[in-house]
Amino acid sequence: MAILINGNTNVLCQGITGSTGAFHTKGCLAYGTKMAGGVTPGKGGTHDANGLPIFDTVREAVESTGAEATMIFVPPPFAADAILEAAEAGIRVICAITEGIPVQDMVRVKSILRNYPESVLIGPNCPGVITPGRRVSGEGPDTVFEGGCKIGIMPGYIHTAKADASTGKAVGVISRSGTLTYEAVWQTSVLGIGQSTCVGIGGDPVRGTGFIDLIERFEGDSETDGMIVIGEIGGTDEIEAAHWIKEHAKKPVAAFIAGRTAPPGKRMGHAGAIIGGEEDTADAKIAAFKACGVDVAESPADLGSTMAKALGLEVPV
Repeated sequence: MAILINGNTNVLCQGITGSTGAFHTKGCLAYGTKMAGGVTPGKGGTHDANGLPIFDTVREAVESTGAEATMIFVPPPFAADAILEAAEAGIRVICAITEGIPVQDMVRVKSILRNYPESVLIGPNCPGVITPGRRVSGEGPDTVFEGGCKIGIMPGYIHTAKADASTGKAVGVISRSGTLTYEAVWQTSVLGIGQSTCVGIGGDPVRGTGFIDLIERFEGDSETDGMIVIGEIGGTDEIEAAHWIKEHAKKPVAAFIAGRTAPPGKRMGHAGAIIGGEEDTADAKIAAFKACGVDVAESPADLGSTMAKALGLEVPV
């Protein structure tokens, strides 16, 4: 099992004819994702370079292909409407990869999405979601996988399915940082730990699904043995997640908070990474996780070893 997506998930790309959408559609196909087609208004009835059908609307694409997930590479001024169009068409998992969507647009999207409780929004400004497939052949970027699903921009070859994990363990990864997601994945893979599903929730101040919803999903997933939670300065989501973990989680959790040296009032990297109050700081979030019994990595280099120790595994010196 996994959360959100699996090897049977049919996926669309909104903005498939743009250079970025086209590039990552090809990458998802190469990973083994079941790409059903794409959406670009005005280009319906044509096909992309991969031979995938292109539709004018998401609803037409869903009716024709049965797609249940989408990745959005639509330019920022139009991305909010693309998210809402996907929800209205019945798309279950919406991954908004687009960076730079106006905050006011996302406030409107969040409000309207309450009317579509079956749709899960990941992002925006995120790397997407991946449920790793099993390795069939090849190495590095040329590795061939089967049975997995990659939606977004993640480097698929660094991920490891539970079936390929030498420890027999797999963890779920939830992160506000795309780069640190890859770091956690690489380190756990090197230690023989697989990943059930990895979710980049994005670093914008107004975004879709957050930590608690995903932690709860991983907690109920039989193939997930533990969780890595990667947060950063800004907002109070991590502190709320720490309390939820203390009260409800039975599986081991490792965490890392980026931004310990960030000065108050200055945005660092992500639009949402800005200290606005005492609970927004990295130290406050680290203290909350530790108080709630979560193992916290002191450095990004310790993500894998911290998770391994939380799982009760021996870590090579």
